[in-house]
Amino acid sequence: MHSPNEIATWMKAGDHDSQVQLHQTEFRCRLVESWNIPVGARVLEIGCGQGDTTAVLASVVGPKGKILAVDLAESTYGAPVSLGDSAKRLLESPVGEQIEFRFQYDVMDRTSELDHNEFDVIVLAHCTWYFASLELLGAVLSRVRPLASRICMSEWDLQPEQSSQFGHFLAVLIQGQIEVHKASSKANVRTPYSREQLQLILQKTGWTTEFESLIDTRDLEDAGWEIGLCLSESPKDLAEHDIDPKLRAFLTSQLDVLRRFEGNREVRSLNAYALVARRRE
Repeated sequence: MHSPNEIATWMKAGDHDSQVQLHQTEFRCRLVESWNIPVGARVLEIGCGQGDTTAVLASVVGPKGKILAVDLAESTYGAPVSLGDSAKRLLESPVGEQIEFRFQYDVMDRTSELDHNEFDVIVLAHCTWYFASLELLGAVLSRVRPLASRICMSEWDLQPEQSSQFGHFLAVLIQGQIEVHKASSKANVRTPYSREQLQLILQKTGWTTEFESLIDTRDLEDAGWEIGLCLSESPKDLAEHDIDPKLRAFLTSQLDVLRRFEGNREVRSLNAYALVARRRE
């Protein structure tokens, strides 16, 4: 496997802030290491986004491995770097020949194009809160079940362990409550759920969890980004959507509390958890 420093140079976002990109890459390396994906594995990555995890996966599986990285979003989505621009840089890297990107790819519509047991591993890395509902997440987990015997997942752990993580936690809860009132959305946080809910969904859709662990996030700046986004966008959402006055007042109070965390150096991101589940035959 390549070093985090080298992998970070393959990412277009690193042109804007190399240190932030390095921290993101180091985190993805810890994440992928916890999954213990073998050299030569064939991987279907759902919700690949800018390819932070894709790059590490390609490094781990090596020249004999293959990554099919798919995302529902258009290649033009994303700022200051689009998904397409990030993919282009990654395809030009030393692991580019091992990766295929497909954007505007709906797994629910196109799974029939993929063969039974075509992959060794399915990966969903920090993308499931983007799903419109838990029902949709469950439907996807059921739909891809024939494609691989093993699934690797990660997401933020919706349980702050220290006071410095409370701001991230509150920003997630506020956005999740507002999302309930939207008919459609492209928000970062649409369906925040607990680890317990994911375990239940996996069980119901024919998967058995074999391994679960917490992944260190101390260097990530996602908490600050999420707090800033919530404070800038949520007041607009409260004004635009039909929300019960009592809930609106409650959410406004939560935003007041959240402002106390803005710009605080002690703000830390929530922990992340990773798990591996195996298909029940």
